[in-house]
Amino acid sequence: MAEAIALIDYGAGNLHSVHNALIAAGAGHVAVTADPDLVRGARRIVLPGVGSFRACAEGLRAIPGLVDAMEERVLDGGVPFLGICVGMQLLASEGHEHGVTPGLGWIEGAVRLIERTDPAIKVPHMGWNDVEPAGHHDGAELIKGGEAYFLHSYHFQPDDGRQVAAMTDHGGGLVAAVGRDNIVGVQFHPEKSQAYGLQMLARFLDWNP
Repeated sequence: MAEAIALIDYGAGNLHSVHNALIAAGAGHVAVTADPDLVRGARRIVLPGVGSFRACAEGLRAIPGLVDAMEERVLDGGVPFLGICVGMQLLASEGHEHGVTPGLGWIEGAVRLIERTDPAIKVPHMGWNDVEPAGHHDGAELIKGGEAYFLHSYHFQPDDGRQVAAMTDHGGGLVAAVGRDNIVGVQFHPEKSQAYGLQMLARFLDWNP
């Protein structure tokens, strides 16, 4: 397990596709797991997520010891962490989907419904869109400009703009990625973003913050 990536299985992620994408990007061993002991031994951690913020947060916390193990390994141990889609949103302090639900609080801010300022703009934000990096954040080397695949109705609004790693535009600016220390989250789906997504995952596998 020494070199393994822990792909967190809490019943709310597109695990098969993310697993295959990590292998295609060059990962030697990916453990799909909810075992806190395996998480504590992982060298990198990936948290996927699809569905509502509340369901994902509750699913993660329902597994005894899992959040504690993640915090020990990521916040205390400093291993590289990648959150994908709702896995990125869970980094926030709280989500406002189906009421207010606490997040992990690793990057302060809130996840709120995308506001439709233009009737022509559809929610959910679905399909290919530009990723425009903000080069001042931690983990800037992971996020490059390009096009990625998005599918979401809620968006992350970090309190600290310096933790915004990239933006996209959908009737106004939306956060496409966040970064802090050894933590990066992406709103888009790298496993659905073809060459762009695989290249980003390959950079994550080589990342040593």
